[in-house]
Amino acid sequence: MSTGDGSTSMAIPIVDFTSWKNTQDQASRLRTAQELVKACQTVGFVYIINHSLSESVLDEAFDWMKRLFNLPEEEKMKAPHPEGWAVHRGYSWPGLEKVSQTMATDYDEEAKKRLREIPDVKEVYDIGSDENTDQPNQWIPDEAIAGFRAFMIKFYWECWAVGKELLRALAIGLNLEDDSYLVNKHSGHGNQLRLLHYLPVPAEDLEKERTARCPAHTDWSTLTMLFQDDCGGLEVEDASWPGTFVPAPPLKNAIVVNVGDLLQMWSNDRLRSTNHRVRMPPLADRYEGPNRMTRERFSIPYFMSPDPTSVIECIPSCMSEDQPAKYKPITQAEYNKMRASMMY
Repeated sequence: MSTGDGSTSMAIPIVDFTSWKNTQDQASRLRTAQELVKACQTVGFVYIINHSLSESVLDEAFDWMKRLFNLPEEEKMKAPHPEGWAVHRGYSWPGLEKVSQTMATDYDEEAKKRLREIPDVKEVYDIGSDENTDQPNQWIPDEAIAGFRAFMIKFYWECWAVGKELLRALAIGLNLEDDSYLVNKHSGHGNQLRLLHYLPVPAEDLEKERTARCPAHTDWSTLTMLFQDDCGGLEVEDASWPGTFVPAPPLKNAIVVNVGDLLQMWSNDRLRSTNHRVRMPPLADRYEGPNRMTRERFSIPYFMSPDPTSVIECIPSCMSEDQPAKYKPITQAEYNKMRASMMY
């Protein structure tokens, strides 16, 4: 709904997962599941509060991330992101990655070149399952940051435990007979834990689009869980007013959850994979110092993806004679190749 000044009144829903922890209270769990599905249908984004990840664990994750990005460049470069798009692990230095919503069906090199003329000013460290041999982790040596690897492996699987509960809730909210339907498509080994550091940049560079933080895009996963610091800058597109974005301000200890492209395809467009971006922080927190330098920002997205051979095809409760499947079946590996080749 428009407020008359060009902005909108869209609000990102909040779903309280307190009742979900009581496995005996099926009625409360159903209500929570239905609230989650409604949020994913209308906005595609939702805050999850009272989940099972503790405040102390989240604080520790951010502490480790800041220690990582404070390392000298030569230490971080001991675990570089491998060349090309096929392996998505290790350290990506500023300018290496370019987030895009463009589909690379013809791999047009000129299109890629134009896309990269405005660099994304961030550094990234990507982590996956140590058992995923197709996506081997690139670890910084322990002597440079002792304890980092052990914590991040533990945190990766703690996030997946929460992710599985979200997938079960979605299955119940979508009226699937088997609440493990979506979980069974995911072993957890295809997920990606991403540590993100948005560097301070002159505000003028962002305002005049000489640089970007993270342009508008959808996620090419099933579901994304995001943990934010207190800086802000995440914005979500209002489906009622395409091209209009509203802030998704940080909410302490909440998980920002959003639908990915694969879940939209699985649900036959019933659930919404929504465009989102990272811009400058809100006005009150925007600048530091006399040169109008933007604040640095830290965030941790956790992308949940099915296994490479999993076929994404319409789930039974989301199609009928009147609403046949809109998408041809595709494997996760095929879709991943199409999207990843534009990023690096």
